[in-house]
Amino acid sequence: MQKFTVHEGIAVPLDSANIDTDQIIPKQFLLAVSRKGFGVHLFHDWRYLDDAETQPNPEFNLNKPEFQGASILVARDNFGNGSSREHAPWALADYGFRAVIAPSFAVIFNHNSLGNGLLNVQLTASEVDEIFTALNQAPGTKIRISLLDMSVECAGKRYSFALDDFHRHCLLEGLDSIALTLEHQDEIAAFERGMEPWERNAH
Repeated sequence: MQKFTVHEGIAVPLDSANIDTDQIIPKQFLLAVSRKGFGVHLFHDWRYLDDAETQPNPEFNLNKPEFQGASILVARDNFGNGSSREHAPWALADYGFRAVIAPSFAVIFNHNSLGNGLLNVQLTASEVDEIFTALNQAPGTKIRISLLDMSVECAGKRYSFALDDFHRHCLLEGLDSIALTLEHQDEIAAFERGMEPWERNAH
């Protein structure tokens, strides 16, 4: 998993609340189990005017020239609600997003995101309002997010956010669940060596 320490990138505003996982990545694109290849289908129903994805919707912010290359998404309350599909953070990350800023996140989506290296930054509704104002006044504005000092900087203003120590450690070190397990590889090997042969065969 890619480490997250400090990231600065173009921020794209998506001024909607209750954006659910089916809007992030519709169900017809959930056939693959690899984390790659979902970015092209991100926000399919809003991003394209046709099912074949050959006609981008020019009114959707992700398609506007000033937001090309955006790596930070800013949204409203309850981002990622709906089904528990892990494909939603996969699609956001595959598109190129490193972080989402919103006043609140659905619990399962938040857990899935953090486990896949996507940082969800929860700020107050008034702070998010200020960021939306800045992005609308100057499209293409960059935001700087530091996980080192837990801060967000946008248009000359600085905001603080919180994250539990466990997930902060995992993001800073780039550790997914497999990498976390491998940190204890020596202890696991020692435990297995102490097992009876029939116990090892049973596994």
